[in-house]
Amino acid sequence: MANLTLLVEMVTVLGAAATGGYLANRLRQPVLLGYLIGGVVVGPAGFNLVTLEGDIEVLSEVGVALLLFALGVEFSLKDLLRVRAIALGGGTLQIILTILLGGGLAYLTGWVSTLPKAVFLGAVISLSSTAVVFKSLIERNEVQTAHGQVMLAILIVQDLSLGLMLAVLPALTQPPDVVGFALIAALFKALLFVGGAIITGKWFIPFSVRLLAQSGSQDLFILGIVLLCLGIALFTSAIGLGIAMGAFVAGLMISNVEYADHALDRVIPMRDVFATLFFASIGLLIDPGFLLANIWVLLGLVAVTMLGKAAIATLIVMLFGYPLKTALTVGIGINQIGEFSFVLAGVAKSAGLFTARLYGLTVGTTAATLLLAPFLLKATPYFLIWLERFVQMNLRLRWNHPPHFIDIEEKLIDHIVVAGYGRVGQTLVRMLYFQGHHILVIDNNEATLQTLRGREIVYLYGDAASTLVLEKANLRQAKAMAIALPDPMATRLTLKRALSIAPDLDITVRAHVKDEIDVLYQLGAQEVVQPEFEASLEMGAHLLLKLGDSPYAVQQVVTRYRNGRYRDILPERSEYWGAADLETVIEGLKRHWYILDENSPLLGQSLAKANIRRLTGVTIMAIERHKQLYRYPTGEMTLEAGDRLLVVGNPEEHVAFKKLNSL
Repeated sequence: MANLTLLVEMVTVLGAAATGGYLANRLRQPVLLGYLIGGVVVGPAGFNLVTLEGDIEVLSEVGVALLLFALGVEFSLKDLLRVRAIALGGGTLQIILTILLGGGLAYLTGWVSTLPKAVFLGAVISLSSTAVVFKSLIERNEVQTAHGQVMLAILIVQDLSLGLMLAVLPALTQPPDVVGFALIAALFKALLFVGGAIITGKWFIPFSVRLLAQSGSQDLFILGIVLLCLGIALFTSAIGLGIAMGAFVAGLMISNVEYADHALDRVIPMRDVFATLFFASIGLLIDPGFLLANIWVLLGLVAVTMLGKAAIATLIVMLFGYPLKTALTVGIGINQIGEFSFVLAGVAKSAGLFTARLYGLTVGTTAATLLLAPFLLKATPYFLIWLERFVQMNLRLRWNHPPHFIDIEEKLIDHIVVAGYGRVGQTLVRMLYFQGHHILVIDNNEATLQTLRGREIVYLYGDAASTLVLEKANLRQAKAMAIALPDPMATRLTLKRALSIAPDLDITVRAHVKDEIDVLYQLGAQEVVQPEFEASLEMGAHLLLKLGDSPYAVQQVVTRYRNGRYRDILPERSEYWGAADLETVIEGLKRHWYILDENSPLLGQSLAKANIRRLTGVTIMAIERHKQLYRYPTGEMTLEAGDRLLVVGNPEEHVAFKKLNSL
């Protein structure tokens, strides 16, 4: 039975982690929290089925090694250099300031007794969760937004700094009289190791991995990769740099080999299993009773950590020239403590820097911030909309400096406005420029506008969703407008506000997902283009041509789908749209329900004849009649007494609608 203890403990821990992860996923929370809770349930504070002694602790160390190895393989120097200013400068500054703030407060308030403990605690707080932030950005289609790119840039630097922290910070355990020498020695040792790793990674590693790949045996390939990872990790542990440091550097060495993606693909399943053991083993150490007894301390730590990190990140992003709106979004987005902080906290506990109480509170604070992070990321747009109600904040949220044009002599008329100069916007601008059209580009990323200066294309620096910026664009004199913004909410706001300024303007909008197509038409877009759908049309056209269909027949098929405004591929609207979806698509827009009484001048008129949008600027999103909800009503629908209208518009437009309804 003694030989079966490890197997029983593994099954117990993995089973609890899987159950907790499943429940967390169903509740739309990070699965990491489920792993932690699963560990709590089967640990000493729960049913006491497993203790963190011996074998499970060893296996959790393997999980840490594989976790950091995969991080090293996935590291992209190209992505880092693309936003190198905010990444290297801002990311490094954020880490240093967070260490100073977190560690300084802990030391000055007497929460920690020594400077080494304060520095280590600050380092733990300085790291954020790449996994949670990246997942939230993907879910909200915000990876390519300005704030999304800045968040990921800072997170990359945080992840990269972990290796240096793991190498240098353990030297803080040395006596005060030799700690300076120990830090220099650790740094020198780390640099010497990295130098050797660069040389090894350039010649020996590619040769070894190529031999493994040429063997044709997948078993031999994965065995060699894992041996390489754990071997280097054991070597760094032996020279005092720790297992995690070696695993991370091993991943960096593999990342430049042409077989890196294949190696990562083979390692990820093993990494996930052992990393789950690691996070669940952290849960074994969490004592809910202890956290409850220290609840006020815990809440204070969570508040100070999240507010402090948010303030630091916001100020840094503004310092690098980004608008306050972007800076606030970034600050709120990365103000949690990340999963790799568990690794640092574990090192501090093993080195005797963290007492059991300090370690327990650190782990509890980390888990709490991870739990709050998805909610804060989702609530950020509503918080910014609330701030816009205040005049001074409205102006500050739009830009740090007044919007400005490139110098031009002629008046801005008969031009085409392109909102957003990302990948879609750049292609669109090139097409229009080649055809000789006058173009005005609106974008709030200074770096992307440098090419426009060279071509002397007129641009407006600012937030396209700002009414003030749109007024500067002289929309009333424009021929047309294209909205190619990466942010779905900004897209809807820009469309709505542009039509409030120029109701007859022909606007083409990029939809981010298929769900948005109908609502963008309802908000007034003349045409909506969904890139993934257009790609499917092109692929379908190529396939049909290859299969022998005539070009005319293929064109007819493509035209039929486009002329149907994509609705041919959508399910029946009555089944497709639900009340929850309606709330989702109008989020960020001011809406109100109005009841048409028997004296309303709108009674008996169709929506098309009433011409409500042209007269007031508002959009009728839904009509409730006899307890039945008609979403996105067409122009043929006639208004009746007792109808409840869901109206979307800005405050001035709502006032205009009230006047129209009471004439």
